Amino acid sequence: MRLDGDGLIDRSRRLAFTFDGRQHLGFEGDTLASALMGADVRVVARSFKYHRPRGIFTAGSEEPNALVTLGHGAGKEPNARATMVELHEGLEAFGQNAWPSVAFDLMAVNDLGAPFLGAGFYYKTFMWPKAFWEKLYEPVIRRAAGLGTLSRAVGPEQWERAFAHCDVLVIGAGPAGLMAAWTAAEAGADVILADEDTRLGGRLNAEVEEVDGQAGAAWADVMRGRLAAMENVRVMTRTAVVGAYDQGTYGALERLAPEAGRALKGCFWRIVAKRAVLAAGAIERPVAFASNDRPGVMMAGALRAYVNRWRVCPGPRVAVFANSDAGHRTVRDLQAARVHVAALIDARPDAVCDLDVPFYAGAQVCGTGGRKALEAVSFRQGECIETVQADVLAMSGGWNPSVHLSCHMSGRPVWDKGLAAFLPKEGAVPGMRYAGAAMGVFSTRGCLESGAAAGTAVAEDLGLSVVDAPVPRAEDGAYEITPLWHVPGKGRAWLDFQNDVTVKDVRLAAQENFTSVEHMKRYTTQGMAPDQGKNSNIAALAVLADASGRGIAETGTTTYRPPYVPVPIAAMGAGARGKG
Repeated sequence: MRLDGDGLIDRSRRLAFTFDGRQHLGFEGDTLASALMGADVRVVARSFKYHRPRGIFTAGSEEPNALVTLGHGAGKEPNARATMVELHEGLEAFGQNAWPSVAFDLMAVNDLGAPFLGAGFYYKTFMWPKAFWEKLYEPVIRRAAGLGTLSRAVGPEQWERAFAHCDVLVIGAGPAGLMAAWTAAEAGADVILADEDTRLGGRLNAEVEEVDGQAGAAWADVMRGRLAAMENVRVMTRTAVVGAYDQGTYGALERLAPEAGRALKGCFWRIVAKRAVLAAGAIERPVAFASNDRPGVMMAGALRAYVNRWRVCPGPRVAVFANSDAGHRTVRDLQAARVHVAALIDARPDAVCDLDVPFYAGAQVCGTGGRKALEAVSFRQGECIETVQADVLAMSGGWNPSVHLSCHMSGRPVWDKGLAAFLPKEGAVPGMRYAGAAMGVFSTRGCLESGAAAGTAVAEDLGLSVVDAPVPRAEDGAYEITPLWHVPGKGRAWLDFQNDVTVKDVRLAAQENFTSVEHMKRYTTQGMAPDQGKNSNIAALAVLADASGRGIAETGTTTYRPPYVPVPIAAMGAGARGKG
């Protein structure tokens, strides 16, 4: 499944690893997800309730499917996102929530009982007879609960805790974050630039774009060198800012690069900043349609990342489905990588295409075929239903700005009808500014400009003098989208892929008068999996709004709470082992 070219991996350094006991090879710079994709491993996990086969869905920390267990014995780590695990020599990974394996899971028999296991079934089923609760129901539920398992032994891993202080904390190191950090640092501010990835650049590492006349990833490397050479800048990669708290305090989890024989895993930081810039980017959202959970169905932006950064594609035949120009961008990148595109399906009736590819405007995917992996895609155009053979379906329903940290102090995001997305509310977190895709700016040029503006604003807030600098040249295309949340049709259309929540479940919640978004969440378990609904929450509340006869703005969102990504309790409690 590997493509020609190096991307951002080092093909001269092969790394051996195992998944479910089988040995595979990857390269320096791979994640576990890209390495599994390169080894043609299609089924990597099983869903929680129905044990349906799940494939790799995204390329970032929002991944809902590819949860694995790392290592064994006392040091094993459950529920690691394969998309965020750096590949290293001797890595051992195992599937979880399956028996005997994720490839062949006897617990998949649960899927046959799906008609009886809909939303709220446990509230209605385990009420009677009363005497059964302690003797039967509770023990069975406890044994079935959870995904991965802990060893219950004291492991060798160690964590540290530390404090840091700065004038400006920049959260996210894409084009907006890099410009914000550079602008504030040039004005003399003490800056911390934090990003959860292993390298700076954000989406520039995943796209074929130029910034200032050079490849976007190369420009990001130049900026990293400039920032690293400044004494008033600390660059922190592998560092996820997980929460915003009072008095300008932020929690951050830093993971160290894997190294043989090193017990120290990382550090939990408490960063106190006078000002902050949220440049955390945006998360691409899926579209709900029948059987959209089959391995091989994935996000279009994620597929571009695997093709451009890791030079891997999960199948030789790709269909693309989108409601914006993201579909056309994906096709261009696939064709440049010599991957066969079976169809470009654009939900916008007035869309046009200048690419040499079978193109269907005003069409919508209505189903998929295959057993453990995708084999065919069905789509409806007018009254006609057509089918194309495909191993991969790249879909895009638009982008949701990563507003999470702006909501951690009880702030609520604001619905923008034109972008079909929620945007962060000004002033929700004292001292925080927004930049780039996190505030709904989706062109590279726009991200660079908004990053520079945010860096200027926070520096001026601190009383510093800012020297105007030219913004680099970059792509400045418009973001045009026709909202599409759900394609009507027969069959289960999935929203929350980890917790097996469907469109039908959300509509049932509304039918039974759980019309508050918070009630719907708890009745259906929507957004309560380890990914906290990063992919699925907005589409779910759009379905709820439709079912309850309200607008999306009126329906609102659930409460955003820290941490943004899972944090080991051992990290927060570092230094306290054996105490208390």
